[in-house]
Amino acid sequence: MRPDIDAIEALDAVVSEGGFAAAAARLHKVPSAVNYQIRKLEEQLGIALLDRSGYRVRLTDAGALILSEGRRLLAQADHVAAVAAQCAGGWEPRLTLIIDGILPLAPTLAALKTLADERVPTRVQVRVEYLGGVQRRFVSEQADVMLVKDYTPDPQWTSVAMAEVECVLVAVAGHPLVGVRSVTLADLHAHVELSVQDSGARTDDRHMFGGERVFLLSDFGAKREALLAGVGFGWMPRDRIEADLACGHLCEIDYVGGSRYRFIPHLVRRDGRPPGRALARLLSLLAAAAPVATASRTRSSPKSRPRRRT
Repeated sequence: MRPDIDAIEALDAVVSEGGFAAAAARLHKVPSAVNYQIRKLEEQLGIALLDRSGYRVRLTDAGALILSEGRRLLAQADHVAAVAAQCAGGWEPRLTLIIDGILPLAPTLAALKTLADERVPTRVQVRVEYLGGVQRRFVSEQADVMLVKDYTPDPQWTSVAMAEVECVLVAVAGHPLVGVRSVTLADLHAHVELSVQDSGARTDDRHMFGGERVFLLSDFGAKREALLAGVGFGWMPRDRIEADLACGHLCEIDYVGGSRYRFIPHLVRRDGRPPGRALARLLSLLAAAAPVATASRTRSSPKSRPRRRT
């Protein structure tokens, strides 16, 4: 019997999201329906795909093999759907955008508002990730676009440089590092560093200072709250803390190695998937927010370096 492609999609969602509840939210179903689909698939194939004996479900060896092949079917099904949509009128049924949480969200929201105002029928899904998690999701979910700080180029991808982003090393007013001239690395190591880690907990920010005392947070909103509470010090995108700096709640640290760094993020899409009307419109809106944009194939993301404060 041929496997149900919806059941394969359910299996992929459970593995990608880490559980039935998150998978159900992604698929707009209830968890019991997702579990039922996977059990029916197991019955059809005559093998166990998930090990449900522990606290978290995990793939069996056979399940890992089936999912690997199943993801190829899902990618092909998405391609067929995209082709059909273009034949019918050029609108894709859905688009997925993965954005690095360090980047300003306003340009993306403005682009989405324009799509909404223009009554574009495509369902757009935006996922926020961090560090290496951005590219992992872009690959594993076969997403259409990623807005990313750093990434490993691929011959099948095209990138466009976006507007430069500046990060500032800060702590709350009254923190022992604030007001000290020429703070050294040893001085930083004496205090708690705050950092953001991707959801897979696999990637550390290369701008971390390497001290023993590090608190890892889920996003920059939580990091800002921790900074304002005096928990520690850390890098923040300047656009997120402009008001805090202006009113003096957060202060720039005079670190000898540089209290600011800049980087150029990239908008990346796949070459092998011809853009439909919605993707083409979204790309044009996002590119319009990048005054330094220059198209390039497989260009590496430039390495950002701290600089001395002037």
